[in-house]
Formats: sequence, structure tokens, C-alpha cells
Amino acid sequence: MHSDLFAAENMVQPANAPGMVLQNPKSIKYVVNGECYARQGSMIAFRGNLRFEKQGQGVGNFLKRAVTGEGLALMAVRGQGEAWFAQDAANCFIVDFAPGDTLSVNGRNVLCFDAGLTYDIKVVKGAGMTGGGLFNSVFSGRGKLGVICEGHPIVIPVSPQAPVFVDTDAVVGWSAQLHTSLHRSQSVGSMIRGGSGEAVQLKLEGDGFVIVRPSEAQPVKQTSG
Repeated sequence: MHSDLFAAENMVQPANAPGMVLQNPKSIKYVVNGECYARQGSMIAFRGNLRFEKQGQGVGNFLKRAVTGEGLALMAVRGQGEAWFAQDAANCFIVDFAPGDTLSVNGRNVLCFDAGLTYDIKVVKGAGMTGGGLFNSVFSGRGKLGVICEGHPIVIPVSPQAPVFVDTDAVVGWSAQLHTSLHRSQSVGSMIRGGSGEAVQLKLEGDGFVIVRPSEAQPVKQTSG
């Protein structure tokens, strides 16, 4: 049988070591030897002896997620085998954490992560009761985090001399040490006349970076299966 479908870049290669690698720009392959975590419903294929179980978040994180609708709906993946994860054909990226690294990520952009990483759902300071950026998941520890982004991400440096303003519906994540606050870029008079559609942004100050997606579409609802 002959077809471009069977090109080398589409064929799964033998696993070299436990952990995650990019299968292609739209999916992550995870060789499990013990345990990892992934967003519920993101598994698209697996082989081997694996179990997929709904993961509790602890009382504090569960209450935050219940109140805000933000956070992570997770499953634990346990055993030995290979699993492939993807979400709505979004672009996939792997972030490798060293000791001391912290990253604040919107829950809608988390795909999978190593058991060596820890996370906490935290209030975005200064954001007030705005949309998608009120609560984020702050990751730390040592290991890898699989992140998804609708379209190609834009990574913008932030410095003390050059703060960055982002739309809360477009932000993916940022350096956790950055200071956040609410910024209003629209005058009262403009709002009375119908507004520009860009009334409020998240202001980030300090030394680090912010990641945004090229879209202000509403977040994709997380599945529970």
C-alpha cells in the first residue's frame, strides 16, 4: 500500500526513554513508566498497560475551580506504556523546568505534565473580576510541561522599563515573578459611545516574558471524559 499518509514523519518511532516528546506540532507522545498527568479527555491513543483515572485537586484548588470555572480538570495516567495527547489540533510545546523555575499558565492551555512538577491555582493579583485571567495555574518543580496554543504563540519580553499589556482572553501564560494589575485603556466617554472593544487589559511589570495566542476567542470548554 502506497500513500503520503505513510511518510516517515507520520510514523511512530520506538521509544528511547520515559517522558514526553513532540510527536508532531499538534500532539505529544508520553512514554509512561509510573505516572504522569494530563487534561481530561486529551488522550487520543495509547498502547501498553495504562490506567486513566480522574485526578482530585485538593480541597483548596477544588473550591477555587468550582467558584471560578478556571483551573485544571486532570486525569492521572499510571502504568507502563505510551500515550498520545492532543486538543482540538492546537499547536503543542514542551516547557522544561529547572529548579527554581516558575510559570503561570492558564488552565485551558495545559495539556500534560510530569509528576515531578507541582501546581497551585492562584489568584492573578490585581486582575479583579475580569474574564479568562482571574485564576491561573502556577507550575514549579523539576520536569516537563506540555502546553497547547491556538495558532502560533507570541512571546513578548517584559522589562522594568517596558511593561506589557495583554488581553485576558488571549494570554497563555507568563513568568510567575511578574507583577500583575488591571489596566483601563478606554475613557469613560468612549465607553458611553459604544466602546472600542479593548476596555481592560492585564498589565505585567518586572523582568520576564508573557505568552499570548493570536486569538481572542472564548476558551474551549474542558471535557470531563
